[in-house]
Formats: sequence, C-alpha cells, structure tokens
Amino acid sequence: MIKSAQLGKEIVVTVVNKIGVLADVSKLLTDHGINIRAVNGYAIEKNAVLRLVTEDNLRASDALKKAGYNNLAEKDAIIVELENKPGALKILTLKLAQEAIDIKYVYGSACSAGCPASIILSTSDNEKALVALKK
Repeated sequence: MIKSAQLGKEIVVTVVNKIGVLADVSKLLTDHGINIRAVNGYAIEKNAVLRLVTEDNLRASDALKKAGYNNLAEKDAIIVELENKPGALKILTLKLAQEAIDIKYVYGSACSAGCPASIILSTSDNEKALVALKK
C-alpha cells in the first residue's frame, strides 16, 4: 500500500499567532503560482508554527522571505505516497514500530478515492525509516 517513500524537505515558518496568518501565507504562495502539497499548523502561546511541503520550496522560501517571513527554515522530512485505502497508515506505522523507529510528528493530505494520500513525517532516524518503508 506504500506507493513511494523519499527524503524531502518541508518549510517550517514561525509566525505571530493571529487570525488570517495562514490565509496570508497561502495567498502569497498562490500569487506566486506555488502549490502547497501538505500543510500542518499549530499555535504555541503567542506564536504559530506552519509546516509546508510545496511543489517548489526554493521559490516558496524566497517569496516568504521577501514578504517578511524571516523566521523560517527548511527541514528534512520523509514524504510518503500511500494508496488511499483503509489500513494504509497502519502498514506504514507498523513498519516503523517493528524497526523501533520513533515518529516525532506526522501530518498529511488526501483527496477522494483514486489518488494517493501524502504523509509527511519526521522520525528518530529518517534514513533508517526510509529503508524500512521501502522493504
């Protein structure tokens, strides 16, 4: 059920937590013709952290920096394409558990039946996790 797994990059942006900040970021990237493949966001007190996987992280980072989003970094992540079927996430997580690999965080995006689900994760050992997922 795992269609592909690869090491990739995500953009991590720390911003002031305010109403509309995700709307502003998504509009900015849209205005630059950049598609967001997956997104995760959460608030920590007065700040918020956005994790973005885009179709062009270099252009996305450049656009964000030019717009004043200076607290950003590109981090390693594993990008997995799964069949969009019941049990696909179970297979992925069991493979990691069997290799004693700890998942630090996970997020994803999916569409209706017929297209794959994208799962983005970071683990205690991304290289080992990638090998386990490709078995």
